[in-house]
This record gives sequence, C-alpha cells and structure tokens, in this order.
Amino acid sequence: MLPEHHEHTLATPAICAGVGLHTGERVRLSVRPAPAGSGVVFMRSDITDRDNIIAATAESVTQTRLGTVITNKAGVSVSTIEHLMAALSALGVDNVLIEMDGPEVPIMDGSALPFVQLLDRAGFRRQPMPQSVIEILKPVHVVEGDKRASLLPCDRFEMRFEIEFDSAVIGYQVVDLVVTEDSFRDELMSARTFGFLEGVEALRAAGLARGGSMDNAIVIDGDKVLNAEGLRYTDEFVRHKALDAIGDLYVLGMPILGRFEGIKAGHGLNNALVRALLSRPDAYQVVTLAPALSKAG
Repeated sequence: MLPEHHEHTLATPAICAGVGLHTGERVRLSVRPAPAGSGVVFMRSDITDRDNIIAATAESVTQTRLGTVITNKAGVSVSTIEHLMAALSALGVDNVLIEMDGPEVPIMDGSALPFVQLLDRAGFRRQPMPQSVIEILKPVHVVEGDKRASLLPCDRFEMRFEIEFDSAVIGYQVVDLVVTEDSFRDELMSARTFGFLEGVEALRAAGLARGGSMDNAIVIDGDKVLNAEGLRYTDEFVRHKALDAIGDLYVLGMPILGRFEGIKAGHGLNNALVRALLSRPDAYQVVTLAPALSKAG
C-alpha cells in the first residue's frame, strides 16, 4: 500500500480558482510544496491583522454542518476542506501549504477529480523523512441514533460505507473497498456532492449553498436527478460519502492502517470518531515505516 515509505510534497505549486459552495465567494487557491514533517497547513492570505495559519488537525475542526471547517486560535477559519483533503490523502501527499484568499475551498465540480488533476499537473517530490502511519490496534466506535462510524484493526486501509434515503434515486447503497491511490482514482474521486431541491431554499435562508448549482452538485427532486448529464456512477451518492470520509480522516495527519465502517455517517460523526480514537492511546500506535532503500537492503 505504501511502497516508498517516504513523505511526499508537490514538485511545483498547483493553482486554481472557483466559488465556495456555501459562501458563493470566488477564491484563488494555491497548493504549495512544504517542508517534511510540516503536514497539511492552510493560510488565509486575505487575513493580515492576526494569525492566518490554520493546521488541518483533528483539534482544529470546529464545525461540521454540511462540510468540515477548521479554525485557529485567532478565530480564522477555512471551510469545506474535505474534497481537497481526500485528494491529498489518496495521492500520498503529506506536506503542503495551501494559500487561499477567501474563507472556503472552491467546490469545483463537487468531487475530488479537479483537485486530483491539479495535483497531478504539479507533480510530486519524495522527501527524505520516513513516513509514519497510524495503526488501529483496537476497535473504536461512535454512535448517534441510527448513525455509526467505526475504526477497526486491519493491515491496510479499507472502507465500507452504507447509506439509506427514502428517495428512489438513492435508496440503500453500500460501497466496500481497499483504499489505494488506484481505487480512489477509479472508484471514488469523480463522485459529486448531492442535495435535495426542497432543502436548497432553507439552506440559502441559513446563509449556506449560495454557490451551489448543478455544475457542482447532484440535485435530487423527489425521485429524479435534475442534472441533465445524469450520474457518473449508479451509486454515486455512497461513493461521495466514502470520499468525504477519507478527507475527514486525513486530519489525523498520516495514512491509516485500519478499516473504517460508516453507516449513515457524515462530517460530524467522522470527526467524532477521529477524536474518540485520539482519546484512546491503547487503540492505536504511530508506526514510522522503514525507508524503501534501507542500508539493510
């Protein structure tokens, strides 16, 4: 799963621009190479009167309604980070500085595909520091009503996700796969976020979904998909939930050796699971992998 066992960053900066799903604001985003051991760090270049650096860590997650928001101690935040985080995780990017001139990561087409293409164009650079992984030693569960999220011991990163909606377009869907760069590219990265038409006005009244459209989300009206091009996968909805979970788990700052299982889980439960894991030192260990080219050969 991790053949190189070294940390990686980008070879060159990756730059894009787009609107935020909830703010509707146009934002320019630049993903830049960063030193080994620095992790994923966001910087709000439009904020100059206080600390504008926000590390993407479990502790910095402050809000999970319809997206993952991270905030620093100065109150500076970045929202909707999960699709970009999923792309960084799946492509094995450990260290980057993400500069933004606005409060929300651009939604692009609602999936991780544009971010994967962006990172691919920038290229990747191996760093001398050996990579660490977080190995799950004991099961950890969080439950909220009929929703559940778990991390279980496993010698690779696996994911199972189940959802169930009344809409006939969705119904019951399940995805279960070994998460690798190849499987992410083939099975998950193109799956878009989705929402129901009847909920859009309520969201906009609450100051959300101002940038949402059929260009960046699947819109469902009753039992039909309104997007003219239809779905990219027959079970695109559950695949997007799995994509979200990969991004939400990457606030751990390193790859996972373990199995994630989610039932009707969302950003809030995903983050609760991360925090539950970190509160249980007996349930995990951080393992530094031997470099691929060791002196022992």
